[in-house]
Amino acid sequence: MAETLTLTAAAAERVGLIARKQGKPAVLRLSVEGGGCSGFQYKFDLDDAPEADDMVSETDGVKLVVDPVSLDLVAGSTVDFVESLGGAAFRVENPQAAAGCGCGSSFGI
Repeated sequence: MAETLTLTAAAAERVGLIARKQGKPAVLRLSVEGGGCSGFQYKFDLDDAPEADDMVSETDGVKLVVDPVSLDLVAGSTVDFVESLGGAAFRVENPQAAAGCGCGSSFGI
């Protein structure tokens, strides 16, 4: 299994916009926490910089960082930003997720 993550151009653009508004670096941290409808849930935060043991992926100057524990659960995923009638949100397309829910922010392995 490839320990890679992809940040789409749409997601990178949105992170850059949010970071500029908040006066922070364009570093999006993806982590996984227990909970949610399906057992695990994705958490997104702006961060100041990657940690030494983070996996870092970069798209259009925006960094996506993931800690080693979370990486085990999201390796191979793509992070996208989608806008629809239901709203706008970051979405994780996780090939490891065996189950998900309608909200799109939780998953099971």
